[in-house]
Amino acid sequence: MRSRFSVGGLFVGALLLALAAGAFIPHAIYAQALTDDRRAALQSQLNSLEKEIADNQATVDSLAKQGKSLSTEVQTLNAQIKKSQLQVQATQVAIKQLDSNITVHQKTITTLGDKLSSEKESLAEILRQTDEIDHFSIVEVAFSTQNLSNLFSDLDSYVSIKKSLGKSYTQITGIKLQTEAEKATLEAQRKQESDIAQLQIAAKAKVQDQQNQKQQLLTQTKGQESAYKAIVAVKQKTAAQIRVELFGLAGGSGAIPLGTAIEYAKTASRITGVRAAFILAILSQESDLGKNVGQCLVTDLTTGDGKGKNTGTPFSGVMKAPRDTVVFKRIMDALGRDWSTTPVSCPQPGGYGGAMGPTQFIPSTWTGIEGQLKAALGVSATDPWNNLHAITATGLYLAAVGGAGGGSAAEHTAAAKYYAGSNWASAGQVYANSVMSKADTFQKDIDTLNGG
Repeated sequence: MRSRFSVGGLFVGALLLALAAGAFIPHAIYAQALTDDRRAALQSQLNSLEKEIADNQATVDSLAKQGKSLSTEVQTLNAQIKKSQLQVQATQVAIKQLDSNITVHQKTITTLGDKLSSEKESLAEILRQTDEIDHFSIVEVAFSTQNLSNLFSDLDSYVSIKKSLGKSYTQITGIKLQTEAEKATLEAQRKQESDIAQLQIAAKAKVQDQQNQKQQLLTQTKGQESAYKAIVAVKQKTAAQIRVELFGLAGGSGAIPLGTAIEYAKTASRITGVRAAFILAILSQESDLGKNVGQCLVTDLTTGDGKGKNTGTPFSGVMKAPRDTVVFKRIMDALGRDWSTTPVSCPQPGGYGGAMGPTQFIPSTWTGIEGQLKAALGVSATDPWNNLHAITATGLYLAAVGGAGGGSAAEHTAAAKYYAGSNWASAGQVYANSVMSKADTFQKDIDTLNGG
């Protein structure tokens, strides 16, 4: 299993390199100075860009928040407009009902008026007839050819009809007056409803005007937000390009170009389900993208002792024997390499070294994952120093310890286990913290370079 005791001795290696640095030719010193100056200038530019990105992102967030507030207000005003529309519609319906009732009352009044006119004419005729009878003299009655009984019978009928017509006329007049009063009331209500409708229409227009103003502000805010987002995207892409160059300046013959590392990590991610940025963070933590794959050599397979690659300084326990030395020799023989000249990590205080390749697998852990790696890549042999093999193996191992698609907490635990094995809960936390920080940066670079 991969443990903290098998991580490359970066600090020790760097110290030994410094001790072994006898002399540099002036040209090399000059070239290194130029590289250092370029790196410093790029780092300064990157720091400035990252600050500008953070400031611009804060503006984007502020505008987005403002836009969200305005959007809520517009939605509220839309609801108020809808309510006003319904109120106006309800009032218009009420007015139509009043108009209908007024029409009915008007027809009733007209009918009653016609009836009153008719009965008035009938009553007038009866009055004329009774008036004629009233003016008959006794002599006229005596010499009249009309039967006296019939004459008085007609007189009684006229009187009765006159009384009935008078009563009917009075009733119809009362009904007509009542209907006219109801009509007047309805007309007053209609006027009131019409006034209310006008007020409602005015209120709706006011809310509509407010909504239009808020919508204009929202459109302006969205436009500004989009503009700042575009600025942030450009600066993020520039920052990512600077990081690529910084990686190149920091490299050596063994360094993996960032673009290549990203593509290999994406391949490993598709195979294992582990996030590409997380795999890259492990690769960066272990060997700085393949720059430092070990500063020690094994000199004795029986004991696992060795020496510094550049200094020749003796080290005991470069590799754990026989657990790792036997496997190491088998791997080297299969690859046709000389195990005695192949660099591995130096031992750390309290533990062994012997980690291989850019993702720093110890031999026993590598052999345990070989079968899966062969199946995943469709290869007949695996090579810890092959960048694609090493990066895919890291993905497989991280997936095995719970690092596939489980979120930041699961990735943190997987990173700790990658470093410290069963001792992850205590010894692996600092390592995991550093990996997760690197993963955030790599994720931004991947998103930016992908145009995300």
